[in-house]
Amino acid sequence: MFQAQVSKTSDVRAVVVGEQVLCARITAPRGVVDWRAEYRNLSYEPIQCPDGMRRAILRFLAGFGLNFGAFDFAVTADGTWWFLECNPNGQWAWLEAAAGLPITSAIADLLENGESK
Repeated sequence: MFQAQVSKTSDVRAVVVGEQVLCARITAPRGVVDWRAEYRNLSYEPIQCPDGMRRAILRFLAGFGLNFGAFDFAVTADGTWWFLECNPNGQWAWLEAAAGLPITSAIADLLENGESK
């Protein structure tokens, strides 16, 4: 499988639980193509998901009948989010602590109440 290399400034992991979209910007050292190769040198910050992207992500999950997805995006200097993948069983626990995202609470709410707040 091939895909075009995007000249990015950072990445975004968007963890979606029910209707809640929790995003973190992941910034790797300059020149790093895949942030997973540099775990010790990454910085994280929680960010808001743009409204149009949020709607698209929720439509994507609804189309597959899913209540959870871990989406990865490359972000360019002009702020464009380039879709890389959605993992329906993606890792999230490390990101909760690193970026301060309430993912565990969202999952617990979804499991207990059928919705996330």
